[in-house]
Amino acid sequence: MVKKTTMKVALILTGAVALAGCNGTDLPGFLKKNDGTPSEPVAGETTTHSVERDVEAPEVFQMSETGLWDGRPSLGGVWVAHADAEDPERVIIRNESNGKFVIGALFRRERDVPGPRFQVSSDAAEALGMLAGSPVDLSVTALRKEIVTPEPIVEEVETPVPAPDEISETELDDPIAAASAALDRAEGVADATVAAAPPPPAPKPVAAAPKPVASGLAKPYIQIGIFNVETNAGNTAEALKRAGMLPTIKPGTSSEKKFWRVIVGPTTNKSERSAILKKIRDLGFTDAYFVTN
Repeated sequence: MVKKTTMKVALILTGAVALAGCNGTDLPGFLKKNDGTPSEPVAGETTTHSVERDVEAPEVFQMSETGLWDGRPSLGGVWVAHADAEDPERVIIRNESNGKFVIGALFRRERDVPGPRFQVSSDAAEALGMLAGSPVDLSVTALRKEIVTPEPIVEEVETPVPAPDEISETELDDPIAAASAALDRAEGVADATVAAAPPPPAPKPVAAAPKPVASGLAKPYIQIGIFNVETNAGNTAEALKRAGMLPTIKPGTSSEKKFWRVIVGPTTNKSERSAILKKIRDLGFTDAYFVTN
């Protein structure tokens, strides 16, 4: 009777995973991530649309253990399985040896066999840079959707800096020539022709040094995300550093709970800010947005 029950549960799980693979999706429907990205704001307009963001939920599931891909192709897309998992969850899976991460599903592993406790699918192993038969230290954290209303994004119009006013100069009479002429007249040399020395050439106007141009951006920073686990914020910052950016981790508290924000900036102008935002989103942080500080 126990053997039949175990076989029935295994067949149900295999059928669910195979169904997900046949439908051409990596995750079950309730675990899918919303890939829609907000449209670019129009200059001078504000956007106040609420959006869904992924928030890590370690209180639901958080485990750091070794994982293994056995080298065989797997159905169902990106997923890991663990004997301690109670219900299917949407999770973020991190390879702690190289910093790579991917979002996928967590399932319950029916058998707790000796060796690495995380069973990894072939698609997840490819995304994490894992080799067949080589155990890797993994960190798996549950995700939850949170509806937030970001601060309105107002595209500032850069005001051109006026050119500095030119300095006008007035030529001065040569005092030496004037004194020499007066002396000649006093000595009675009235019939002498006094040749006035030509005045020195006037110096060219000196242009004032240009004033430094301030960025003028009300929101020169880009926020990557808010993390409830400091280690995960650090891993994200390391991934940004490897991409050539200089992230900052800012701790904070909300309702007596600690969190850590990861931001990049400040940027000096709209072009630089847009280029950095595109680079960040290309790394997979599609929820990044502009903030004041």
